[in-house]
Amino acid sequence: MKYILSIDQGTTSSRAILFNKEMKIEKISQEEFPQYFPHSGWVEHNPEDLFNTVLNSCKNVLKEANAKIEDIVSIGITNQRETTVVWDKHTGEAVYNAIVWQDRRTSKECDVFKKAGHEKMIREKTGLLFDPYFSAMKLKWILENVDGAKEKALNGDLLFGTVDTFLIWKLSNKKSHVTDATNAARTMLYNINANEWDKEICTLLDIPMDMLPEVKDCADDFANVDKEHLGREIPINGVAGDQQSALIGQACFEPGMVKSTYGTGCFAILNIGSNMILSKNRLLTTIAYRFNGQTTYALEGSIFIAGAVVQWLRDGLKIIKNAKEAQELALKADPTEQLYFVPAFTGLAAPYWDTHCRGAIYGLTRNTGPEDFAKAALESVAYQTKDLLEAMYSDWNNFGECIDYAKNSVLRIDGGMSASDYTIQFLSDMLGTSVDRPEILETTALGVAWLAGMKAGFYPSKDEFSKAWKLEKKFKPTISEEKRYDLYAGWKDAVQRTLSKKSNQI
Repeated sequence: MKYILSIDQGTTSSRAILFNKEMKIEKISQEEFPQYFPHSGWVEHNPEDLFNTVLNSCKNVLKEANAKIEDIVSIGITNQRETTVVWDKHTGEAVYNAIVWQDRRTSKECDVFKKAGHEKMIREKTGLLFDPYFSAMKLKWILENVDGAKEKALNGDLLFGTVDTFLIWKLSNKKSHVTDATNAARTMLYNINANEWDKEICTLLDIPMDMLPEVKDCADDFANVDKEHLGREIPINGVAGDQQSALIGQACFEPGMVKSTYGTGCFAILNIGSNMILSKNRLLTTIAYRFNGQTTYALEGSIFIAGAVVQWLRDGLKIIKNAKEAQELALKADPTEQLYFVPAFTGLAAPYWDTHCRGAIYGLTRNTGPEDFAKAALESVAYQTKDLLEAMYSDWNNFGECIDYAKNSVLRIDGGMSASDYTIQFLSDMLGTSVDRPEILETTALGVAWLAGMKAGFYPSKDEFSKAWKLEKKFKPTISEEKRYDLYAGWKDAVQRTLSKKSNQI
C-alpha cells in the first residue's frame, strides 16, 4: 500500500490523514494544543506547539495504520490562514508567539491607515480590506513591539511566514523558506495581479522584503522533509490555505462553482476564473489556486454564526442536548408559525458589515415553542448564505460574467453542519438551486492530498479528479418561487430591523 500524507494544521488542533491510492481516508490522527489570550482581543499560539503536534500526528497516523515511512509517496500541507510567525533564521526560535488570524490587537492602527486613505490601494493590489485579520499588521506589530526584532529583520536575521511556511522550514531542517500563492494572498503584502510581493505595501508598513518567503504554485516542489523527523526524506508537493484547499477538494474548478464550509461560522468561496474582480459588497477577492503559473481567482465571504446557532440552542436556551436534536426538534415545528432569527451575536458579516447590531427574533406568538426556535435557528444559516451568494453574484454580474446564479452555479458543501438534512434542504429551497454534499466531507485535507499526489504522479490530473468527485446526496428545491420570495422578503425585513444606527453597511 502507498499513501499520501495530508497535514491539516488548524486553529485548535493538528491532524495527519492518510489517503490511499483511491483517495479514500485510511487513518486520521489528531492532537490539540493550548490557546493563549494575553489580553482582550489577543489570540496566540506557541509555534513549537504547532510543529510538535504536526510531527506527533504524522508519527501516530503511521503507527495506527500499521504503515511504514517508505509507504508515503508525498506530503500535502493545509493550514489555518493569516496566522503569523517570525523566527530567527539561524536558531529557528520564534521571536514571539504566533499571532492567530482571530487576533484584533492592531485594530486601531488599521483605522489610522484607512483614515489616511490607504485602503483603496490595498484593495486594488491584494483584493483584501485593511484589517487586523490579515498577516501584514501582525508582522508589523511583532517588528515594532519585540525588543531587537526590527534591527534583526533589517540585518536579514529574521524570517516571516504563515503556518505552512514555518512548518516547511522546520520539516526541511532550515533548507526551504517557501509558501504557496493562496497563503501569500492572505498576508495583505502580496499583489495578486502581478503575483509578487508588493514593494509599495512593504514600504508603507516598513516591512523588510528579505523576510518574505518564495511563492510557489499550489502543486510544486516545496521541500523534502529531513530524514531526522520521520526516518527518511519525503517530498512536500502540495500546499494551500484551508479554505482554498476545501475549494480544491470539492473540485470547484469551473467559474461559477461555489464551496461553502459550515463550521462555527461559514466560509463561502466562488470561483470567478482568470479575471480579478473587486467586490462592491466588501467581499474579499483572493487567489483560489495557482497551477503551472496560471492564477484562478475567487470571491470569498464569511458568516459569523452558522453552527454556533446550534451551540446556542444547546448552551444558551438549553432546549437540546446535542446537535442532532436540533434537526429533530425543527421537524416538529408548527408550520403556521414563521419565526425569523437574526443571529447577530457579534454583529453581521458580509454583506451588511455591521459589528454593532445584536441578535434578534421576530414573529413570536403565544404558540411559539422550542420547536419553532430550533427551526428558525437552522433556517437562519440558509438565509445568511443567500445574502452572501446574492452579493457574490451581484459583484460578478457587474463584469458581465453571469446572469442567474440559480441556473449557473454549483454549490458544494462541507463542514459539520452540512450533515443536517433539514438545514441543507432549506438552503436549496432558499437558493433555488441544487446543493451537493460529497461522500468525503474531509475536503480540506483531500484538497492538498490531491495536490501532492497529482504533482508526484500518484493521483490523476485536474480533469480526472473532477470526474472522480463523488456525490453523497443532492438536495433540490422543493418550494415555489413565490414562496421563496415571500420567505426571503421576511428575512430581509428582519435584518433591516436588526441593523444598528452605527451600521457601516455598504
